[in-house]
Amino acid sequence: MEELVYLDHAATSWPKPPEVGAAMMDALEHSGANAGRGNHSLAIGAGRVLVRARSKLAELFSVSNAQDIAFTHNTTMGLNMAIKGTLQPGDHVITTMTEHNSVRRPLEFLRQAMNISIDYVRVDHEGQVDLLELQRIFKPNTRMLICNHSSNLLGSILPIGEIGDIAKSKGAIFLVDAAQSAGSLMIDVKKMNIDLLAFPGHKGLLGPQGTGGLYIAPDLDLIPLMQGGTGSQSENSEQPNVRPDRYEAGTQNGVGIAGLLAGVTKILSLGTQNIHRQEWELTQKLMEGLSVIPGIRLLGPKIGTARSGIVSFIIEGQDSADIAHRLDRGYHIAVRAGMHCTPLAHTAAATMESGAVRASVGVTSTEEDINRMLSAMLEMYGRTSIR
Repeated sequence: MEELVYLDHAATSWPKPPEVGAAMMDALEHSGANAGRGNHSLAIGAGRVLVRARSKLAELFSVSNAQDIAFTHNTTMGLNMAIKGTLQPGDHVITTMTEHNSVRRPLEFLRQAMNISIDYVRVDHEGQVDLLELQRIFKPNTRMLICNHSSNLLGSILPIGEIGDIAKSKGAIFLVDAAQSAGSLMIDVKKMNIDLLAFPGHKGLLGPQGTGGLYIAPDLDLIPLMQGGTGSQSENSEQPNVRPDRYEAGTQNGVGIAGLLAGVTKILSLGTQNIHRQEWELTQKLMEGLSVIPGIRLLGPKIGTARSGIVSFIIEGQDSADIAHRLDRGYHIAVRAGMHCTPLAHTAAATMESGAVRASVGVTSTEEDINRMLSAMLEMYGRTSIR
């Protein structure tokens, strides 16, 4: 059987760099104790891993104080911490139609639980928002503006810096979902006026699943999502005020964070600009090759324009799940089909009935991967052959 072509990096990056597995094994063997829960050498070693990982993440996102980064299990947890820790009854929230359910569902929960109001800003067929329309939606009680940096369906990249300026001018808290951009797009929380940044460890940062984080601006005090042991101020019945302990109740995933540290170190050595350039070139090659297939419709930004490493498409008269199944079973190519947990984006793209096939590239993707994907697609659905 041919080697697997993995084009599902938007779900999780794979394969991980060898350094990631090695770091996790080293942590298990040499610093596998509970960070912050003892003065012995193993516990101290585990704590150092967390400190170094926080420092590297702060470097990547231009965070002044690494203690403002709280570790989470994933982006979803970070978004829930940010949303539920900030909003109060009667608040108004602005978000977009391209948001993942990790944003929409907590918001809709709070709509029912505490009577918040929500406006979902429309996006055009390429996934972009009208910034003038965005500004008009603000109300006196608008507490938060939430948007993804890049759509996990359309691959569109929102102008986070400009949107952050708008949020700041309106006095709203700006929460960014970096699930599809952390590690491949430049993020500067200060220049972009980002108050809260939720990010995964297991996607563009090349770490293992079960890792992620939330940057919390120093002037914000969120209500913690969880309360419990922190290894600090144990004599108090209330959650500590000190960061990051306030937001990190319970034992941390020390082994996973060791892997995340190795992944972020790799990203910093490669450079996000270089990673994005490589991914963009591969997506352009893929889009150009797919565009010759009869009845195909590519979603999101058109060929030659900015996008992340995501290419989604539908083929008229073809079931998206069947396309993905045939690629997997017949050609050993891994893509994803379906709704991608973003129904409003499918509404905007007019693909609610069909879903879509999503191919997504990452650091380890190659031109050969794209060639095999195109050859398979053209063999199945095209009338020409790849050159």
